[in-house]
Amino acid sequence: MTISVMLVDDHPLVRLGMAGVVSRQPGYTVTAEAADGADAIELYRRMRPDVVLMDLMMPRVGGLEALQAIRAFHPEARVVMVSGSDGEEHVYRALHAGARAYLLKDAPEAQLAECLQAVVAGRRYVPPDVATRLASRLDNDALTGRELDVLRFLSQGLSNKLIARAAGIAPGTVKYHVKNIMAKLGASCRTEVLREAVRRGIVDIVH
Repeated sequence: MTISVMLVDDHPLVRLGMAGVVSRQPGYTVTAEAADGADAIELYRRMRPDVVLMDLMMPRVGGLEALQAIRAFHPEARVVMVSGSDGEEHVYRALHAGARAYLLKDAPEAQLAECLQAVVAGRRYVPPDVATRLASRLDNDALTGRELDVLRFLSQGLSNKLIARAAGIAPGTVKYHVKNIMAKLGASCRTEVLREAVRRGIVDIVH
């Protein structure tokens, strides 16, 4: 049986590269391509591919939004989120939204093949090194909702006093949350907090 694959990425050369890799896997064929999430949703409705390789970050409709829309009318959709970011928060959000796997754009061909096999077999797939960091994020340093709020204000360059006013909490409480955020992200100052938040993909999400 031939496994049909749909590619979704706003960069034609990336789609071309993925198509080449997929075509070299025995039993797999690319049957559809889309340049953004909106086209992906429409194509999926019409073609129902067995597997979707979808970029996380795209203009108009991004990967997460498209994933959620597809799963709304087909919960069993097998979507692999593909991204250039290995930030734990990006991985967490993709899997939480229903992606069957998360793959980095610089992954070797053998890893893509392994990922496809796992997804077709009904298993989830996350690269081992990313999975290790994700486990650490889930077990030890998940930010609370209030901490995410404070981090959002930090990323806007607000002082503790202004954060307190915007969040409706006391300045001392803001200081407490900032201390917790620094500890959870392994940072020693605000600059390091923001750098680590960007690396993990947290700042993109809370903006």
